[in-house]
Amino acid sequence: MTAMLRAENLIHRVTTNEGPLTLLNNISLQLARGESLAITGASGSGKSTLLGLLAGLDKPTEGRIWLAGEEITAMDEEQRAAVRARSVGFVFQTFQLLPGLTALENVMLPSELRGERNAAGRAEEFLKRVGLEHRLHHYPRQLSGGEQQRVAIARAFCSISGSDGILFADEPTGSLDAGNGEKIIDLLFQLNAESDTTLVLVTHEQRLAQRCQAHLRMAAGEVAVAAGRDDGSLSEVSA
Repeated sequence: MTAMLRAENLIHRVTTNEGPLTLLNNISLQLARGESLAITGASGSGKSTLLGLLAGLDKPTEGRIWLAGEEITAMDEEQRAAVRARSVGFVFQTFQLLPGLTALENVMLPSELRGERNAAGRAEEFLKRVGLEHRLHHYPRQLSGGEQQRVAIARAFCSISGSDGILFADEPTGSLDAGNGEKIIDLLFQLNAESDTTLVLVTHEQRLAQRCQAHLRMAAGEVAVAAGRDDGSLSEVSA
């Protein structure tokens, strides 16, 4: 199995007025290229903290992480940012679209920042794939919540390169009604299958988690339940 994402013995602590607080304790996992993982748990269980570490947005207090074959825990912020720019896409609950840019310009932005020549053509193709070819020149305020999330998904997939990329989604359906949420779930897995990307989701929704190949449930900063491959390679379970 070629690992797209691997974490070993992650521990993450922060300093508070009452002293050190452990947010994550001894988390290990491994995910192959093209696989999907759902991270679930109650609010405060550590799932969003884990997602941020796996994506290279922060460094753990202890432990090591490899993303796309590179040890990001051995890098400084500038080096991690370079890995994120070429290998990572994000989908956020709050969409994170720039209000002064059209749908097309929002999706183009990551490619433009990398200096790609066909940024507009690639962005337009992904907007067509999410059914928004008629909304290319609309601004976020002119789009519904479901349409804005589809723009965000197009931007995330446009910013990575197929099987060399990994998409992280933090509560991607949390701001949507049930109907739009179901459409977004279908779209995520359709594009994931077409692009052979690796998908890591944080979600409260069991219907979304059940569609992933592996499931890691968090409780108080530890893994309460890990389900996935029969060989147990997804995670070392901490009770």
